[in-house]
Amino acid sequence: MGHPNMTVPYEPPQWNSAPAWKLPGWGEPVMVASILIASMVFNRRRGFRILDRRRRRRDGLLDDEPDSARSSDDLLTRDQMLANESDDDVSAETLSTVKNAPKKRRCCGTVLYTPNTSRFADHFHSRIMQKFPFLMEMFYWIITFAFYRISKILSQAVFSKTGIWEIAMDHGLAILEFEQFSWLSFVWPVHERDVQQWFMHGHQSLLTILNRSYALIHIPGTVGFLGWYYYVAPSFNTFAVVRRTMTLTNFLAFTIFIFYPCMPPRLLPPEYGFLDSVGRNNGQSVWMEGKYVNSLAAMPSMHFAYAFSIGCVMMYHSGIFRRTLEPGEIRKSKLWVTFYVWFGLFYPLFILVTIVATANHYYLDACVGFLVTIIGFLCNRVFLVFLPLEDLLLWCLRLEKPVPSTADGARRSIRA
Repeated sequence: MGHPNMTVPYEPPQWNSAPAWKLPGWGEPVMVASILIASMVFNRRRGFRILDRRRRRRDGLLDDEPDSARSSDDLLTRDQMLANESDDDVSAETLSTVKNAPKKRRCCGTVLYTPNTSRFADHFHSRIMQKFPFLMEMFYWIITFAFYRISKILSQAVFSKTGIWEIAMDHGLAILEFEQFSWLSFVWPVHERDVQQWFMHGHQSLLTILNRSYALIHIPGTVGFLGWYYYVAPSFNTFAVVRRTMTLTNFLAFTIFIFYPCMPPRLLPPEYGFLDSVGRNNGQSVWMEGKYVNSLAAMPSMHFAYAFSIGCVMMYHSGIFRRTLEPGEIRKSKLWVTFYVWFGLFYPLFILVTIVATANHYYLDACVGFLVTIIGFLCNRVFLVFLPLEDLLLWCLRLEKPVPSTADGARRSIRA
């Protein structure tokens, strides 16, 4: 159950801080939906009219290129798709002359030809997608949330006989014991309980800020970041790397949630000295409690994983560590460089303090969150193997994938 030296005498806390805001159950979902809709509108394709098909050729968006290459994640060009073509089933000469020729995809060392959806470019729902290309990103994150929901169900099924609550508590106590008594204990000289107690004694006004930040920044902030970076990223490829990295980080973390349920410190028995500062007085967030939330998913910390990802993107976006910029990208002013660097450093540290001070995560949770983010970045291109499935899905829906509007604003300002 845990090392006996980890327990402390329990005393009822004297609260001077405020918990998280007690919002109605629909409040936070409406907030996130509003951010998504605002991102969709803000990233719309200017000058493109859904009902005016005569503008198609002039806009140069829904053209007659046989492979609709610009609509894929890699924004493959027609020449790239036909390069090094052998005399397999379809020759390069044939593909280059046939209208709506199949797309050429490489998957697991195999060349696949998938249906080309450019013939559906004039369909009404395709034109809606062309006008609001961020809808595609919203679709990806709906899939991610669905997998998160499944992770809770699967974890409960895996531990249905042994009791998931007891297993999760054992895992939480094992993490505490590892941090405090293993040979790596020097990495964490200040225990999580001591951090929370520092805020509890004389600094509860700061704890109020952390309580409300924990509930309201994680999901709305991350969604808002994705909408913002979709617009300002120097290219869609750069944005796609960030999106794939965060998505793979999610999937790796969700897999750990299934097989290693872990109780956060705030849910441990009171003799271990942790307080639920966020949830007291029923000040819960819809993202922390409810049938759609896995409350035994402390390991790894997705709060820190997201914050670390966002921090790295901010550092990259500043351009300070890059000798050469991407095509069309311009150097930022010293004021903006300072802001991006400062934010890139401050935000992950702020979230780390928040998750520890509010007893929602252990130090080790943040460390593993850091590791899964690094793995997600190094292996993010693994998602490209799903492009053939995406092509088939779009074909079934009679839908042409939209051309991303990323960096359109920057290109307009350069032309001006």
